[in-house]
Amino acid sequence: MRSPRPSLALSALGCLLVLTGCGGGGFAGDSQAQQNEDGQVTVRMLVNISPNLTQTYWEGLVKPFEQANPGIDVKIEAPTGKGVADTLPQQLAAGNAPDVVETLMADETLAQQLLDLTDQPWAKDTPLAEQARLGGRIYTVGVGVQAQSLVFYNKTAFDKAGIKEPPTTFDEFDAAMGRLKDAGYLPLQTGGDFLTGLQLLQLSNPSRAQLHPTWQQDVKAGKIKAGESLLPYLERYRTWIDKGYVDKNALGMKYADAETNFLSGKSGMYVMGSWFTATEAKAKKDFEVGVFPAPVDKGQTYPGPQGATPAAPYMILKSTPNKDAALKLVQWLVTDPGAVKSQLAQDGNFRTGVERDFTPLEKQVQEILDKAPQGVPQGEGYGDATLPKGFNAAWNTEVQGLYVGKSPKEVAEGVDRWVAAKS
Repeated sequence: MRSPRPSLALSALGCLLVLTGCGGGGFAGDSQAQQNEDGQVTVRMLVNISPNLTQTYWEGLVKPFEQANPGIDVKIEAPTGKGVADTLPQQLAAGNAPDVVETLMADETLAQQLLDLTDQPWAKDTPLAEQARLGGRIYTVGVGVQAQSLVFYNKTAFDKAGIKEPPTTFDEFDAAMGRLKDAGYLPLQTGGDFLTGLQLLQLSNPSRAQLHPTWQQDVKAGKIKAGESLLPYLERYRTWIDKGYVDKNALGMKYADAETNFLSGKSGMYVMGSWFTATEAKAKKDFEVGVFPAPVDKGQTYPGPQGATPAAPYMILKSTPNKDAALKLVQWLVTDPGAVKSQLAQDGNFRTGVERDFTPLEKQVQEILDKAPQGVPQGEGYGDATLPKGFNAAWNTEVQGLYVGKSPKEVAEGVDRWVAAKS
């Protein structure tokens, strides 16, 4: 699991370009492959380490590749900073960049350091490759998709509240929350940390994408304002606080505790990305969890576009002296059936057309992805659909202001001031 989920962007590379130029080690086309004493080429891969994605898991994942390619040794490197996003800038500044990086998405600054994968035929067929293009070029390729606009629900709570079918519109969603409250449940589980703003972005994706199909690009171009365009959802959220549909003290609850609260049966619904299925599968509970696509505004098509993020994205540093080996490794990671299935299952991710052993909840999520008219970036976005760095965190801070007395209009204006200052 990548953590925190809302932000995949690398933030400190602007100044590093001045320090590193084209990256320590030269360009791939101008350098010779570096071999160890045994004559093997060593490919260094910087990866995300998490409870699911351990060092042992990564080493086991690439072992079949090494066995099939005895001349290539893959060295798995864990972050030395808080995560990959902190570690890579340090390595670039030191002239010690890895060959392959997992978990980040390319932006305009980082792309200058990356190998262009556009001419690789296999790259075009990876999940969300087209949506993640930057300036028409492919720099990042992923294994699967993280669905973002999902509402997980307690089926027992719905039965006790007399809710026969999952809501499809926001008006029906509001009505369902009223019934859940009357039945003695907290209608919608939320919490502090990054969770507050993330959930509202996730909920608004299907409607926002129908109103503003190129939302990030239009905000960046000044055609619309981010906060103003999301004001109706801020206003609705404020009514949820006032009616007790969310806990008024939610900001004091950690992300992990919010998950525990839902899985202990105390709340009726929980908005989260598809990675939650991995947590749900391990939890002991006395009720069944279901999932449905986030609702849409009245009169819109349902299900709407699904908020989607590339899962396990990979990129290759342009400075690598081992271009051919790095390309071979990344191609294997994102196209080999065994490698793909392993990564999807390990971190609760999905890919249309790939059959693997699903839990009942995972099967429902895959069906939602298959039926969605398209996948769209949310919040800060990726590729050409990208807002200024830090938008997700700024949005989260402003949304949390609703809990301490700010009006929806004040929150929207705060978001727009932040975007204007960063543009």
